[in-house]
Amino acid sequence: MKVAIVHDWLVTPAGAERVLEEILEIYPEADLFSLIDFLPVSQRYFIKNKKVQTSFIQNLPFAKKKYRSYLPLMPFAVEQFNLSGYDLIISSSHAVAKGILTNSNQLHICYCYTPMRYAWELYHQYLKESELEKGMKAFVVKAVLHYLRIWDHTTVNRVDHFVTLSKYVANRIRRVYGREAKVIYPPVDIEKFQMCSEKDNFFLTASRMVPYKKIDLIAEAFSETGLPLIVIGDGPDFEKVKRKAKKNVTFLGYQKDDTLKEYLQKARAFIFAAEEDFGILPVEAQACGTPVIAYGAGGILETVAEGKTGIFFKEQTVESLIEAINEFQKRQDQFDCLEIRRNAERFSRERFKEEFKEFVDRKILDFFQ
Repeated sequence: MKVAIVHDWLVTPAGAERVLEEILEIYPEADLFSLIDFLPVSQRYFIKNKKVQTSFIQNLPFAKKKYRSYLPLMPFAVEQFNLSGYDLIISSSHAVAKGILTNSNQLHICYCYTPMRYAWELYHQYLKESELEKGMKAFVVKAVLHYLRIWDHTTVNRVDHFVTLSKYVANRIRRVYGREAKVIYPPVDIEKFQMCSEKDNFFLTASRMVPYKKIDLIAEAFSETGLPLIVIGDGPDFEKVKRKAKKNVTFLGYQKDDTLKEYLQKARAFIFAAEEDFGILPVEAQACGTPVIAYGAGGILETVAEGKTGIFFKEQTVESLIEAINEFQKRQDQFDCLEIRRNAERFSRERFKEEFKEFVDRKILDFFQ
């Protein structure tokens, strides 16, 4: 059976690329397609140094850094891939990869991280944050996003079976596409993290400093409590968040994985204030035996067990987070590091590969017989 794997773009290893890496582990002989491939040599390990078949966008001016500017061309570009010689096609899609053209003799399974968020769920937020609510430029951008929504919806029936990373996203796929999606949680490298039962007297948060991560909210809450907080991560909002914080909040900026792991192991609790589709860092914290204090919305409701591996706060406000921190301090001794670690093991790499292969094998059997 000839297999093709189609990924949106290859620029840097991130969450979607972790899934792609495991899919390539299952299907090492598969051919790999992507709109662009600008992975440096040092980061090609996760695609097994495969030759990637790219689209014409690869050769357009400034595509390496400005590839998102070519979003209006991406639907046309992905449809130019000739996949007629393949039996099984697996798309790894958060943008346009699911829109590849197939025929009735081919089985197409899509691991969908989300319907295109800036065209659907985050449409108004994207326009507001980009200051594109009024004017001629705004009119053009709105027209482009409208076209993308129409195209995105017309490609739904090109997919035979959807798989996704959480029940939270499965509900979004049902609402936007009118399709059911099998939930197979993404792989987390649990074995890279060792449980540590001895905790130091600090709390930890780690993230890229962008607005929706709400690191400013976390810094303000801990500035009010006076409790020690360590912040790891860099990004556009770094200086703005730092200015809001008091001396009990320590900013370490970007840190390598080994350093982050040490802090995850020693923290009293990991703080997470974003509404994410899944959220890998809270699972990695739990793999270290560290409880999580998190905003109770999104995929976190599926990865953290309330009262057993963490505590939720109900609103993305300083007051709500402080209330959760106080509750955690009252109940800290009730958290069992071993139980927290076991919860994280539900999301291992081996579990992902086993579940995904079993699902695909079953669909192959149904389809080709």
